[in-house]
Amino acid sequence: MTNSPTHKLTNCRFGYHPGVAVSEHRYHRRVEFADTDMAGVVHFSWIARYMEEAEHALWREAGLSIVAVDSPLGFPRVAVSINFKAPLFFENEFDILVRITAISARSISYSHTITRGDTTIATGTMTAVCISKKGDGTMQATAIPAAILKQLAVHA
Repeated sequence: MTNSPTHKLTNCRFGYHPGVAVSEHRYHRRVEFADTDMAGVVHFSWIARYMEEAEHALWREAGLSIVAVDSPLGFPRVAVSINFKAPLFFENEFDILVRITAISARSISYSHTITRGDTTIATGTMTAVCISKKGDGTMQATAIPAAILKQLAVHA
């Protein structure tokens, strides 16, 4: 099954889908023309977008949404690292394996491996911090709610 680059999200609320905590997810995608440069090669900036899409898919698998309805919480990225190994081209199908590698009181760290068949396209890491959005537009780091922690787990 191929996912489109945009997804219609359901109204997931934190803790919506009880069950076993999710620690990893494999996300399948196809390169769209808009992802590429004039040579038909995926522009490097799209790799970070693919990593983020996989992260959001992991949250949905856990019954969560990274942006919960009526929630003052957010999860901005504070660190991203990507190592490029091989190119992706228009119409290529590929997978992104995203794993939660660490959870602290206020942050979640992920590792990503992007593959096309047996070829590793890129590896990367990403860290997001839980913040509370204030009425004046400022943000403050805050503890990750227990309902979210219950649904997510560190990959063993």
